[in-house]
Amino acid sequence: MHTSQAYASVAAGHLPDEIDRTYRKVAIRLMPFLVLCYFVSYIDRANISFAKLQFMNDLGFSEAAYGFGAGLFFIGYSLFEVPSNIMMQRVGARRTLLRIMVLWGLVSSAMMFVSSPLQFYVLRFFLGCAEAGFFPGVMFYLTYWFPAARRGRATGFFMMGAAAAGVIGGPVSTWIMVHLAGLHGLHGWQWLFLLEGIPAVILGVVAFFFLSDQPKDAAWLTAREKAIVLGDLAAEEKGTSNGSGHGLLDALRNAKVYVGILVYFCIVVSFNSIVLWAPTIIREVGVKDLFNVGLLSSVVFLAGGAGTYLIGYSSDRRMERRWHFAASCAVTALCFALLPLASHSTPIAITLLSIAAAASYGTYTVFWTIPATFLPGNSKASGIALITSVGGLAAFVSPTLVGWMKASTGSIYLGLTLMGGITLFGALILLIAIPANKSSNGATR
Repeated sequence: MHTSQAYASVAAGHLPDEIDRTYRKVAIRLMPFLVLCYFVSYIDRANISFAKLQFMNDLGFSEAAYGFGAGLFFIGYSLFEVPSNIMMQRVGARRTLLRIMVLWGLVSSAMMFVSSPLQFYVLRFFLGCAEAGFFPGVMFYLTYWFPAARRGRATGFFMMGAAAAGVIGGPVSTWIMVHLAGLHGLHGWQWLFLLEGIPAVILGVVAFFFLSDQPKDAAWLTAREKAIVLGDLAAEEKGTSNGSGHGLLDALRNAKVYVGILVYFCIVVSFNSIVLWAPTIIREVGVKDLFNVGLLSSVVFLAGGAGTYLIGYSSDRRMERRWHFAASCAVTALCFALLPLASHSTPIAITLLSIAAAASYGTYTVFWTIPATFLPGNSKASGIALITSVGGLAAFVSPTLVGWMKASTGSIYLGLTLMGGITLFGALILLIAIPANKSSNGATR
């Protein structure tokens, strides 16, 4: 044990091995299920990038229409993230995830009925509204269970759900589109939306019965284990001002929240570009078979999963955040800038996309260990939601801008290079505006 939070447990009479066993028990109980939920979430969010390869011709959509509709998801998402997290503080994670997952599963399945750009826009918007609050809600939920010194690994493990969705979701999505096309008169992409929306509904119901809202409610923890977790979190909270007691107002008054919003905006543009455009890039470098596009996409997201864990682990082990974050941003930007050189080489394109995915997913993991270090307990939910909702508007800007530039120039690479440049700018902002923290938890050192 090398952190003040760990020593808080030791000071209370708990042995280091006992502390490790407790957090391992918490992780084993919570993380696989949360990862599975995020896995399903990301499949329902990103399967549009595979469906695009069929419905663009079936429905006569333009690249600009696709980019705009794909981005509208994040407008709805951003509008309801803050209210969702505030409500989660009142009703708990179980009820919040039940609401979110059942609604998004139903809306995702309803995407099978799209027949016009307007319907596409409306359903993508409402899908964002339905899913709003899931990611910031889980980020806030993890602060109930893991102190800062352990949160990087927990966050990284959770983020692996998105990478796993890319690894498994690509081949599964393309298999559905190829092999179920024409069944009962439905297109392959219609079966895709129908079948991949159902698991979210099921998991939402399971979450209500399986999760515990907070450690004190967990019947699966002993009294001594609860004391370890609650004691460590209480010790961590003493290092942060409690503010006025009004969470949203305290978050709005915190200048670092606005830094977080700007930096988050800058990293989302590249993260989202990989998710929404990787299949298109793979097809454009010469891979015409739809199932092979899915397989090669899985390679990219497998690298993303590796980056998520390895960069998060390295950041936790060294208790350093800022330079891990900046280095990951720089690698992402460099790979995007080099992609035009691979426009006729599938191996080089897959290599660059894989490295970019590893770095971008790692960037996400490290970033989400930082806001909790400057947000007092009463403003964590609102602050995290503000960062994801306002900064997350980048997820609308990114596909809209890249889609427009591709429609205007015929090339996707100029837009991606611009996204990489914005990400690099975000790294510089964080290094300048979030100074090295020499406090005992070392969270942003």
